[in-house]
Amino acid sequence: MSTIPTKPAQARPQPSGKPKKSRYKLIADNRKARFNYEIGDVFEAGIMLTGTEVKSLRLGKAMIAESYASNENGEIFLINSYIPEYLQANRFNHETKRPRKLLLHKKEIAKLFHGISREGMTIVPLKLFFNDQGRAKVEVALAKGKKLHDKRETEKERDWAREKGRLLRDRG
Repeated sequence: MSTIPTKPAQARPQPSGKPKKSRYKLIADNRKARFNYEIGDVFEAGIMLTGTEVKSLRLGKAMIAESYASNENGEIFLINSYIPEYLQANRFNHETKRPRKLLLHKKEIAKLFHGISREGMTIVPLKLFFNDQGRAKVEVALAKGKKLHDKRETEKERDWAREKGRLLRDRG
């Protein structure tokens, strides 16, 4: 009997079970937005920046707490966001609070326009970050302002959750 030589079975790489390490880097977070607004649809938008703005963002000093987005001529702009000047860029620096264009798909822009015009909502930035490819992105949301009693209710729920956690931790 002759035997046919066979190739040894190649070992397949086994999945390690660990998720890929994300290079997602948070630059600025608008923590007050979730307290002051009821958050609706959330969109991830690119942001049009100059070179010195990107370098300044990499240092992580931006603020979006008082900023908002508005529509002008069919485009969405981020207004009143603060990106400090890049110290190493002499006369080629950028304005710190200039309007910056947000890059969204047409359907997303139409959805945002509809929310602003018909439902009386506002566009609020939630986060400013660098994604896995190293591109600056803004997470914006359609939001409706909360009334004072809604804010108090949110605060009561948060306090109760904190107190409940303490009680459970002390008990067991």
